[in-house]
Amino acid sequence: MAKQIFARHTVSVIFTLAVIWGANSWNWDPLLIAFGVLSVLLVAWICHRMDVIDHESQPFHLTLRLPAYYAWLIKQIVLSNIDVVKRVWRSDSSSSAVLARLPVEQSTDVGRVIYANSVNLTPGTLVVELSNTQMLVHALTQESITELQQGEMSRKVTELEG
Repeated sequence: MAKQIFARHTVSVIFTLAVIWGANSWNWDPLLIAFGVLSVLLVAWICHRMDVIDHESQPFHLTLRLPAYYAWLIKQIVLSNIDVVKRVWRSDSSSSAVLARLPVEQSTDVGRVIYANSVNLTPGTLVVELSNTQMLVHALTQESITELQQGEMSRKVTELEG
């Protein structure tokens, strides 16, 4: 059973590396394809030899849920960008920095990191400190903190985490 799980994670690493390589390489010359295949297999073999492929380094269970989460997160990033740009252009005093501690409801390290990174990717907010139960967030406005306190992002990450 452990070998089967390990093999599934290894195949997932190979697939992920191949997709990343393919997305970044638009020249489909046979020699470049051969180099790409060799480099993907070499990296997968090195990871296997280093014994770093497991459920945390390659969270296979997240793979199918990630596209929907990324679509939602991109929408949030765009909306936050628009809000920050409006505040800068208006140059009014509606921006007042706020620090707040928010609960972290994710049960795994991967979930907590995804949540913190999602907050960091959203313009106007930054995670200053992260622990197993809470995080300290700096925001440009109280509205950003209030939105995080409402918990939609936390719920989305918890759903992603499974």
